[in-house]
Amino acid sequence: MRRTLVIIKPDGVNRCLIGEVIKRFEQKGLKIIGLKLERLNVYKLKDHYVHLEDKPFYQELLNYMTSIPCVLMVLEGKEAVQVVRTLVGPTNSRKADVGTIRGDYAMSIQTNIVHASENNELAEKEIKRFFKKEELIEYDKMNFGWLYCSSEKEKYSQLDIKWKSKQEEYAEKKEKIKQKGGKN
Repeated sequence: MRRTLVIIKPDGVNRCLIGEVIKRFEQKGLKIIGLKLERLNVYKLKDHYVHLEDKPFYQELLNYMTSIPCVLMVLEGKEAVQVVRTLVGPTNSRKADVGTIRGDYAMSIQTNIVHASENNELAEKEIKRFFKKEELIEYDKMNFGWLYCSSEKEKYSQLDIKWKSKQEEYAEKKEKIKQKGGKN
């Protein structure tokens, strides 16, 4: 399983699209393991956008990204970076296909609703930049068994084992209650 960072940018927040964006990722089957609303720090953003510091729109980008809070999330799933990039569409929203987040909701290159990590290496760096380790929550997503075939489940293959042991545990408790004459 891979992880990726998504930021719902100020235009997405201001246009009340938070729920719609999150819904797209959840419906695809990605697992949210980190989620927060934050007014982004300019120093973090300078680090995040260091590759754009020579561009004429750099200061405008920083002003825009610090204008109101953003929603940050870490998503997990098979090939999460590529899956999210496909759902989001290209950076230039005017070239994004209908059905993608940017294709359906944006018209701009900069105000394009979301940021999504471009590759696995950047995803790891970006997650560390915006999330503390303790802000990411590991849990078993119960529907993963329905999203992936058995050879794709990786660590989620243990869900079947956990579920079976819970069933056995329940059966044992039920038997003990019967033996006590129905009393707890």
